[in-house]
Amino acid sequence: MHVFDRAFRLVLPLGAIAVLGTVLTVGWFTQPDRYAKGYAPQQPIPFSHQLHAGTLKMSCAYCHGGATKSRAAGIPSVETCMGCHKVTKTDRPAIQELTRIYTSGQALPWQRVHTLPDHVFFDHRPHVNGGIACQTCHGEVQTMKVITREMGMRMGSCLACHRDPHAALPKGSKITRGAEHCAACHR
Repeated sequence: MHVFDRAFRLVLPLGAIAVLGTVLTVGWFTQPDRYAKGYAPQQPIPFSHQLHAGTLKMSCAYCHGGATKSRAAGIPSVETCMGCHKVTKTDRPAIQELTRIYTSGQALPWQRVHTLPDHVFFDHRPHVNGGIACQTCHGEVQTMKVITREMGMRMGSCLACHRDPHAALPKGSKITRGAEHCAACHR
């Protein structure tokens, strides 16, 4: 046996483990806040889900209409807001700012609260159309004056539900598990 064989048998595996450990640690601790639980970015106009979804009992799909028919639920357009606010609460400063944005033809620069890394594929359709309530992942938004991310956007959160979806599904659902293979979410 060559003198370097022993060194390579020990050094190479230890080096590989050290590199992998470093990559995972750096990835974990440098992950942007926008993926963390509790993230609540400042919005351009104050919006209360507590009022709209809670008190007024507006359906999530009224503002986030893409959830049932496209991959992304979507962030509401200014036109969606102005559907009511052309006549409702027009004396409020925030609604006056909304009206100014609407008449200028600009888009409302909402800040996304729920984002996933670019390498993750997520489709709202099978979840919403399968009967999973929005609150399962987004938290009790109808009680939130300021929207805050309630579920960490990490793979473990999704896999926990895919492995045992009974708590998220309506009673009588025939779904027993979600997809767990890598290509289901990583494309």
